[in-house]
Amino acid sequence: MGLFLMILAAVVVAFLLAFVIVKFVPLKMRWLVSLLLLALTIFLGFKIYEGIMKPIKFAKEKQVRYAKVITNLKMVRDAEVKYNEVYGTFTKDKNALITFIENGKLAITQTNNVEKDVRVGSGISVKKSFRVVDTIGFEPVLKSFEGKDYKNMFKVPGTDKEFSLEVGKVEKIAGLEVPAFIAKIDKASILKGMDVSLVKQELEANTIDQIKGEFVTVGSLEEVTTGGNWPPAYDKGSAEKK
Repeated sequence: MGLFLMILAAVVVAFLLAFVIVKFVPLKMRWLVSLLLLALTIFLGFKIYEGIMKPIKFAKEKQVRYAKVITNLKMVRDAEVKYNEVYGTFTKDKNALITFIENGKLAITQTNNVEKDVRVGSGISVKKSFRVVDTIGFEPVLKSFEGKDYKNMFKVPGTDKEFSLEVGKVEKIAGLEVPAFIAKIDKASILKGMDVSLVKQELEANTIDQIKGEFVTVGSLEEVTTGGNWPPAYDKGSAEKK
């Protein structure tokens, strides 16, 4: 709307100036007015160009900033998921999670189908197949974080802040609660220093191709999920690397 008003104002001003020149400016002075009009045209053209490019540049810069933040949130998520595999719960202790990455081990399992004789009555037995899960070894958690800066995964890139980390329980089905966690940071901190009006619009984003709401989050204390609230575009790079 602001850009539209600027263009409309420029058209009105140009029309008024043309009218004034024709009606009141002497012929010998019109060259000076022409120079002034040229300068005004260049200025208005620059302001219109700036108005068009500002949201485009904002969109590119916010994506760069968000991508760095999401990379760290994914590390936090992966560490929490593996911690849950071992201990059956999540943790809000950031130092404990880093220590777990460095020293923890994950069981390597193998699933086999085993047939057993099962009595069905009257001395009659039938063979039934059962799935048996055996632990055949262990793998260091650190192996999954090789080449990643996991020690700084709680730091929000480009800021002096850290992600908040909370744990709790969520009802999966009636009467059954499961562990849950959420790590998040407010968008305003990530976008600090950028155009205030565009940041305000970003905090109100609510479309499927944007990060909805005022926070960038992974996990939830309201539903059973370990996913993030960012659109699939931010996962494209990770999928290509794999």
